[in-house]
Amino acid sequence: MDRVIIRFLVSALSLGVATWLLPGIWLDYAGEPAGAALTMLIVAAIFGLVNALIKPLFVFVTSPLLLVTLGLFLLVINAALLMLTSWVCAKLGVPWGVNGFMDAFWGALMVSIVSFVLNSFVGRRGQVHN
Repeated sequence: MDRVIIRFLVSALSLGVATWLLPGIWLDYAGEPAGAALTMLIVAAIFGLVNALIKPLFVFVTSPLLLVTLGLFLLVINAALLMLTSWVCAKLGVPWGVNGFMDAFWGALMVSIVSFVLNSFVGRRGQVHN
């Protein structure tokens, strides 16, 4: 259970970094830090659900492209999932979004890198390495 919580927080932090660094990914929180943090937790939950439910289907359908590109097509899949997350957030009234596909592509790259770095500090059982 600890591992799930840590992975969720890593996802929220990764999405937060991408939102902060990339102008095409936006968050409208009216200057309230607690509101921004709560919004990013909600976005991470939506992104996690989208990844859990839709990504396996995308990977299966595009497996020939994944093989030909040696997995680089996963960035396109992750960008599409970010766009889908943005659409779900808009439908639910969550003030977070992605302006376009290229913004989603760079956001997917940023989320992947930040998640990799943060997960490298976390062991298999959710223990933080020094």
